Amino acid sequence: MTEPYRLTLSEMVRQIGRKKLSPVDLAESLLNRIDLLEPSIQAWVTIERQKVLEEARRCAKEISRGRIRGPLHGVPLGVKDIFYTAGIKTGGGSKVLADFTPSFDSTAVHRLKQAGAIVLGKTATTEFAHADPAPTCNPWNREHTPGGSSSGSAAAVASGMCPGALGSQTGGSVLRPAAYCGVVGLKPTYGRVSRYGVIPFSWSLDHVGVLTRTAADAALLLSVLAGFDPRDPTSGRQEVPQYTRFRKSTRSPIIGVVEEFYRKNAEAQVWENTWAVLKRLKKAGARVEEVKMPESFAVVHDAHRVLMRAEGAAFHRPLFQKHADLYRPKLRELIELGGLIPAVDYLSAYRIKREFRRHMDRVMERYDLLLTPTTSSPAPRGLDSTGDPWFQVPWSFCGLPTITLPSGLSQDGLPLGVQLAGRAYSEGELLAWARWCEKVLEVSLTSPLD
Repeated sequence: MTEPYRLTLSEMVRQIGRKKLSPVDLAESLLNRIDLLEPSIQAWVTIERQKVLEEARRCAKEISRGRIRGPLHGVPLGVKDIFYTAGIKTGGGSKVLADFTPSFDSTAVHRLKQAGAIVLGKTATTEFAHADPAPTCNPWNREHTPGGSSSGSAAAVASGMCPGALGSQTGGSVLRPAAYCGVVGLKPTYGRVSRYGVIPFSWSLDHVGVLTRTAADAALLLSVLAGFDPRDPTSGRQEVPQYTRFRKSTRSPIIGVVEEFYRKNAEAQVWENTWAVLKRLKKAGARVEEVKMPESFAVVHDAHRVLMRAEGAAFHRPLFQKHADLYRPKLRELIELGGLIPAVDYLSAYRIKREFRRHMDRVMERYDLLLTPTTSSPAPRGLDSTGDPWFQVPWSFCGLPTITLPSGLSQDGLPLGVQLAGRAYSEGELLAWARWCEKVLEVSLTSPLD
């Protein structure tokens, strides 16, 4: 019999629904996996062992009485340590909030619980989701970074310690660690998932995302998380479809390849992997064209940096004035530099953001997907950096939905990924095409620790 921790999220849900898997057995399997691997991976800052087992027993009793709370009933999930969790410490990876315990759940956590999910624990993050690394190691090679800022979420999913986890992305903090660790990472459209109760970094750039093992699992989580929230002023009011029911179009996809920027900035092996992926998709029927990006693309990275620094400094100013000595070097530098940015530069960057989104909406009228490598290289060696977000930044900047899929291994046996971007608020189509790509590519990176 397959150990429960090896199952995908969708398989866990099906087996629990058919009474072939007990929530208690599942919880125990995941906790045993954590006991085995956590000392060397350090993906977690908090494990709610007793609460998890108590909740699993409660879920099992409800099943015996014919009650199912929702589509995630009895499944334990990881939560990045910037999401408020009632009664569980939320430290944001920083000494500044080391003893902070919220009295309420973030909207994302609340919706997971409403769907029947169990909070397994809080996963490690870089300090306040910026660049000062968490102690987490990459499960594929512990001398390499897992990426960030959703470091613990990616490592926990990749190593089988949980089937899915919440993450967040301001630059590349969901897709990059997902690619480095060989799992799926989904960043929905800006505003699709509420950020209420999530410690902010940059309010015009922050996205809530998910890390899973398959695109189908990402669709399942997004179906629970998405939707308008009046407590989040940036929350979108667009109707939320049932993402798990989307199927790809009967025609083959039109895929735009963003080659000019990505090819010259990627390691040779990364671009070779990307080109091999495109060949397989073309053989399966996809029409592939090179995309000419708008002129605004040339200033995207500079404008993103201005917004992130200015908004990060604005949020942290009150805390920084009281606890500057507790901040780590990279975030301290960002706050100090962000406070010096003139208002005219901030407003100019925001104007560029709006223009780039309009330009990309027009570009996407022609394509079903845009495809690029997710990262410029495999996970770098060393734990003093979380890698380069350069390849993910444009999509966080314009707010279009993106997903990374495992696409193979590097020469050193580290995961590589491809990044797919879709139209705004069209995650259903993006996820359906992602599932098609998974089927064509047949890349399934099992846990390297099994």
